[in-house]
Amino acid sequence: MKTHDIGFVGVGRMGANMARRLVDLGYRIGAIHDPHESAAASLAMELDCLAVQSLPELTAVCDVIFTVVTDDEAMRGIFSEDSPSLLTGAAGRVFINCATASPEAHEAAAGAAARAGAETLAASMASSIPQARQGTLYLMVGGDEELYKRMTPLLEDLSATLRHVGPIGHAAKIKALVNMVMNINTAGLAEGLGLGAALGIDMRILKEVFSQTGANSRVLETDGDDMIGREHDCYFSAEHAAKDSGIANALARAVGVRVPLSHAAETQYQKMIELGLGGLDKSGVAELTFPARLFQALV
Repeated sequence: MKTHDIGFVGVGRMGANMARRLVDLGYRIGAIHDPHESAAASLAMELDCLAVQSLPELTAVCDVIFTVVTDDEAMRGIFSEDSPSLLTGAAGRVFINCATASPEAHEAAAGAAARAGAETLAASMASSIPQARQGTLYLMVGGDEELYKRMTPLLEDLSATLRHVGPIGHAAKIKALVNMVMNINTAGLAEGLGLGAALGIDMRILKEVFSQTGANSRVLETDGDDMIGREHDCYFSAEHAAKDSGIANALARAVGVRVPLSHAAETQYQKMIELGLGGLDKSGVAELTFPARLFQALV
């Protein structure tokens, strides 16, 4: 597997750190591409690879290509059948699509790739920036099982937990559900801590009690102190939380399932975007619930 030339489309926080991890392990990065050309050029110099300006250039020099783009629109663009894209000269290539996009977008990309003679896996990530750099991602992979087995050594070098979850679209569906529940938990924790602060309760005591009772959660561990201390450096943005809750809510509508808590969480993250806080980490939802913070001053 380390004899392959690997490409990355999308080298933001996640994609760049995945590429760094693979270089650390002796993989060869053939080329990278990102709309932010200066960031791509800087990373290419660090990794000693090409920073190409067009998608067909990347396909021409790489045979396993990771895509880590932002949304459905970006997925449609890089897998366009109507203009030069990653599909140009793609016969024999393997695409590993890691974007948190809708199941339909992943399925459409895989279908377009197949028509171009390429193979595709959807590798949804339930982790953040440190895990990308350390190679400890939680990867949920959808797609052909034989292709998954062929790519397993590469994927294992990026992950601590690796699961094949069925067809292409299943990876995106499960990721949407993971983020739906995470976003609900985050918004709920912000309300509990914010109400506790308004009641004059010592935050250290409240957080400790939460951790030892039914109020405990993974989000309490990752976001509790950040909410209390207003430290909202971005690991998973409010903008992404709003997008991902929206994907889950669209899936619920499609099958006729009511998800009022998920709709309420999406509303909170959309409110952050409206207030110009969308670039904050999702822990910034506490700015809407703690007394004397921004939202409280606006109502």
